Amino acid sequence: MDTVTTSFKTRLQSFFQAYIRPAVVITLLLTVLTGLIYPGIVTALAQIIFPYQANGSLHTVNGKVIGSDLIGQYWTSPRYFHGRPSATINPTTGTPEPYAADNSAASNLGPTNKNLIDSVQQRVQQLQKENPGVPVPADLVTSSGSGLDPDITPAAAYFQIPRVAHERGLSQEAVKQLVDQNTQGRFLFIFGEPHVNVLQLNLALDQLKP
Repeated sequence: MDTVTTSFKTRLQSFFQAYIRPAVVITLLLTVLTGLIYPGIVTALAQIIFPYQANGSLHTVNGKVIGSDLIGQYWTSPRYFHGRPSATINPTTGTPEPYAADNSAASNLGPTNKNLIDSVQQRVQQLQKENPGVPVPADLVTSSGSGLDPDITPAAAYFQIPRVAHERGLSQEAVKQLVDQNTQGRFLFIFGEPHVNVLQLNLALDQLKP
């Protein structure tokens, strides 16, 4: 009996040393490496190399955070450029709440869905009243997949120039120059499409004097 017990203990110790201990040690090492050291190094480098982006690309006015380059906002004043329509809803009430940052969502309506067709047509008609005779850019009447898109196409920005210039008492040429200055090209000249960040453009707009 003692011999059997001793043999079992020996095999158990061998199993522990061969399999359990290495597994535990590797798990602990990887936890420290990937959970503490690596994130710490990446965070430190990010704060040194590009702190603005690392902290959320936030804009501050008079000590108050007013928005981020990464999350769109619901602009309604005619004095400002507007972003794309948003299909986000309030997660508590279930009612539409454009650019609800805590509930990113698309409309999930197919291209033949009557509700989608009707809503797009209504937006087109409304925008045509604002700028008669000018083709309405698609991104001004369709929501993005996230409902939080912070950018619009240069065409969408140009479309709004007459309204913004009129409301602010500025020349259309001055506003157009501002749009051009805030138009970002393709990444590495090949990826993506030219776009305009609405928040950046509106902040620059506030700096223009009539």
